[in-house]
Amino acid sequence: MATQAIATQMPAYGSRFDASTARERNRTLFAAQQRMRRGPTPEVFFTKRLDNSRLVTADDPQRAREMRSFAGAMALLFALIMVYGWQHFSAIEYGYRIESEKQQIESLNEQNRQLRLTEAQLGAPERIGVMARQLGLDAPLPGQVVRPENAADGNGPVLAQAAPFLPALGARR
Repeated sequence: MATQAIATQMPAYGSRFDASTARERNRTLFAAQQRMRRGPTPEVFFTKRLDNSRLVTADDPQRAREMRSFAGAMALLFALIMVYGWQHFSAIEYGYRIESEKQQIESLNEQNRQLRLTEAQLGAPERIGVMARQLGLDAPLPGQVVRPENAADGNGPVLAQAAPFLPALGARR
């Protein structure tokens, strides 16, 4: 049946071959094939099993030397890039640290200023006088104040002093 279909599709040329009709028929068939290809066509792949286990590669010393020098150059380039990256990120990290330390110094200076203001307010003589009057304290009377330069330390050693005893002087009295 397939042979009949092919036979019916073949043009009947008769005794003489006409090239123009053959060309025209080929164009129409080619156009029909292209129209048919526009849709999804299944792809067919044939696998070919190759056995390369018996192949032996020959050593090329010049190529090996080129590859070693290329690998060395790439390793050096990689090392240089890593050193540059390390320095770059270290510089960024140190910049952040410096800014953090500056902010900490600034906050400590502000805290120190606040503490000095508080100390000055708490040590003001007027404030201390008002608080002393509220507690019932008065100004010291003359003689109540003992200066530390002249006062002897009660816990320290005391030197003995000998006073001459004169009986004659004591009797005349």
